[in-house]
Amino acid sequence: MLTVEDWAEIRRLHRADGMPIKAIVRKTGVSRNAVRRALAADEPPRYERAGKGSLVDGVEPQIRELLALWPTMPLTVIAERIGWTHSLTILKDRVRVLRPLFVPPDPASRTTYLAGELMQCDLWFPPVDVPLGAGQVGRPPVLVMVSGYSRWISALLLPSRQGLDLIAGHWWLLSQLGKVPRALVWDNESAVGSWRAGRPKLTEEFDAFRGMLGVKVVQCRPRDPEAKGLVERANGYLETSFLPGRTFTGPADFNDQLQAWLVLANRRQHRRLGCRPADRLEADLAAMLTLPPVAPVVGWRASLRLPRDHYVRVASNDYSVAPSAVGRRVEVSADLETVTITCDGRPVGSHARCWAAHQTITDLAHALTAQQLRHHLHTRGPVTTAQVEQIEQRQLSDYDAAFGLDNVEVA
Repeated sequence: MLTVEDWAEIRRLHRADGMPIKAIVRKTGVSRNAVRRALAADEPPRYERAGKGSLVDGVEPQIRELLALWPTMPLTVIAERIGWTHSLTILKDRVRVLRPLFVPPDPASRTTYLAGELMQCDLWFPPVDVPLGAGQVGRPPVLVMVSGYSRWISALLLPSRQGLDLIAGHWWLLSQLGKVPRALVWDNESAVGSWRAGRPKLTEEFDAFRGMLGVKVVQCRPRDPEAKGLVERANGYLETSFLPGRTFTGPADFNDQLQAWLVLANRRQHRRLGCRPADRLEADLAAMLTLPPVAPVVGWRASLRLPRDHYVRVASNDYSVAPSAVGRRVEVSADLETVTITCDGRPVGSHARCWAAHQTITDLAHALTAQQLRHHLHTRGPVTTAQVEQIEQRQLSDYDAAFGLDNVEVA
């Protein structure tokens, strides 16, 4: 049989060198008819063995009859009905070929997303211990959001999975994005909502938040992870591509490394899209909603009368307040980074948010002022200039205004 090498050489001599058939016969030692067949063939020669047939050929008509009546009939039942006593392997191969002829096509649905349509959200708990301070380590949750159209990934480490922190994380990520998708897809995270009596029900805090954004929140049915497969795959991508080989000194370091890595991840080729998420982001953002003109109130909020120990509690931690506000009503606000306390619009305390649990955070100035005030009360000594500066002094006109006497004319 003529080899592929001989076939290729014969065609080269004839087409490139213009050599006649007789000359090719003398040069290659191949017969004239073989040369003619090589020049006439459009494909290289290959060895083909004639089929010997199969044991299944004799029973194929019976298999077709059974499949015509019951297309989903199991292989073992088919073997029993036709009296098959040989290996099931060759029978299985033939049935695999014949069954689609009798079963109607069942193509899988392909999910597509419109630009700006939705973002899938989830909490990812990275399997790594992050130092939280005060000698504590933990595994805080990471809020992950993935756009359905562009596959743009946004993520942020949160202090906790409580609703107030979760909403604050949402607002931070959406503020960084600059736009709001028309729908957020969530599973049954307790801080977001749950299914009751067969119907989804959002928490009051999350319902108020989505009302401020003017968007829809889609709650997946219980035990249906495929409904938000985009963000589930993003979680796996973070675990296999972001975490390996990294160490963290604290939550801030974790978020700094995460944001730097996301810049690279969103500019890598996406196999499913055939392009980079960054290439689709502009069209995605153009179809999204604008951020609300007034930023929603997010994070921890509380109003209380400051007790004598001049500390307020946020989550499980206590933060000091200026002693001058003792006995007065103060407003406490906390986001993901800071805790701020005000009294009559005047700041009386500001601290970095502590991620460790059950800690007491004290401002040195607050502690010194409290010590001076206690010393004065016990000794009844004169008040120093430094103490006077720490103690708020009210004008007499403030009391006149409080009792409505500021407009009274004295005869």
